[in-house]
Amino acid sequence: MEKERTLSIIKPDGVSKDCIGEIISRFEGAGLSIVAARMVRLNKDLAEGFYAVHRGKPFFNGMVAFMVSGPVLLLVLEGENAIMKNRELMGATNPAEATPGTIRSDFAKTIEANVVHGSDGPDTAKIEVNFFFRENEIFSR
Repeated sequence: MEKERTLSIIKPDGVSKDCIGEIISRFEGAGLSIVAARMVRLNKDLAEGFYAVHRGKPFFNGMVAFMVSGPVLLLVLEGENAIMKNRELMGATNPAEATPGTIRSDFAKTIEANVVHGSDGPDTAKIEVNFFFRENEIFSR
């Protein structure tokens, strides 16, 4: 099977809870390699651009405000079935519905502050990775 890439974001609540190391350990333990990483504090324009697909939805403004509230860690994960593996590791968007042992079950408190973001499919992954990273910033193994 061919390797694929996916974007993962450890959101402001994940950064502030000091669980970056544990989350990265889970990615690597599942066979995902971190091939790019950058810690940033998103500004409003960048957050709105990234979440543009949700513009006009009731949660859009709150989501943008949350994403600019503190630093985030942007990651490109690579491996076989990277998108599916990442989504399984994250758990359901709503931590109350997440399977025990998943990142959101273990670290998230609410559907709004749910610790991590992950691309939901191959087309989205390509768009999201390219939104934050240039090809020369990604170091495949």
